[in-house]
Amino acid sequence: MVRVGEILYTNVHPFFFYMDREKLRAHSHFIPSIPARLNAAMSKGEIDVGAISSFAYGKNAEDLILMPDLAVTSHGSVGSIFLFSKVPVEELDGKKIALTHSSATSIHLLKIIMQRFYGHRSIAYTTMMPVYDEMLADHDACLLIGDDAIQASWREQGQMYVYDLGEKWYHFTRMPMTFAVFAMRKQALEQEPEALRALYYNWKQSEEQARADGYEELARAVVKDHGGDVGFWQGYFQKLQYRFGHREQRGLLHFYQLAHEEGYLPRDVDHLNVWDVDIGIHSIN
Repeated sequence: MVRVGEILYTNVHPFFFYMDREKLRAHSHFIPSIPARLNAAMSKGEIDVGAISSFAYGKNAEDLILMPDLAVTSHGSVGSIFLFSKVPVEELDGKKIALTHSSATSIHLLKIIMQRFYGHRSIAYTTMMPVYDEMLADHDACLLIGDDAIQASWREQGQMYVYDLGEKWYHFTRMPMTFAVFAMRKQALEQEPEALRALYYNWKQSEEQARADGYEELARAVVKDHGGDVGFWQGYFQKLQYRFGHREQRGLLHFYQLAHEEGYLPRDVDHLNVWDVDIGIHSIN
């Protein structure tokens, strides 16, 4: 039985919405949770495959293999990873920022942006529960991701400076940013290649089917759970990129390079182990 991590945020819904779960349950057990918990579970060997934070792959790259052309990326604005600040971003050096405990990628992306692109190296960071009002009670800014960030952006009435981290990354690097990847443990691939192949094709088919109708049916389902309107969610999904091609891979390797140079990754990740579904594994340097 393959243990499958399922991120609970809407940004991965296109991959899961049309999956044939009944058929897959013959060999797959789905474990839903937030990215940080799934990252830890993958690292501990408690799940075998699933979407995890791209930073988590960087930390465990030698033990993991990436599924091809499956990822959550943006070429600019991502629409669900926001820094809410009481002062302009240029004035945040020496200030206090509250960080969500939900995602390693966004936390380190923010720190890289602050340090490398703005020269801010005296910020005091605190990690806490993603509760907007509590985070800003004693901090000058807060970082929220996923549905927490979207809900906070809806409530924001122009009193705060709001920065989209995907937009900031693209502005300074002109590269896409990959926030989540689909990874599997090497041992799982050795033991359950057919089950993983079935999962891969289901994820691909689900995203393609969601995209085919402009994400309308998916958006209607999301409205019932999270509010908003169909047009907002269609625009949100259409703005994201769900591919992991050459350009996205280059952008991710650049992120890893900066993360290593800033001391967030113990070693430089200079290649990606990507599964070739037909012939095996190959590396992207």
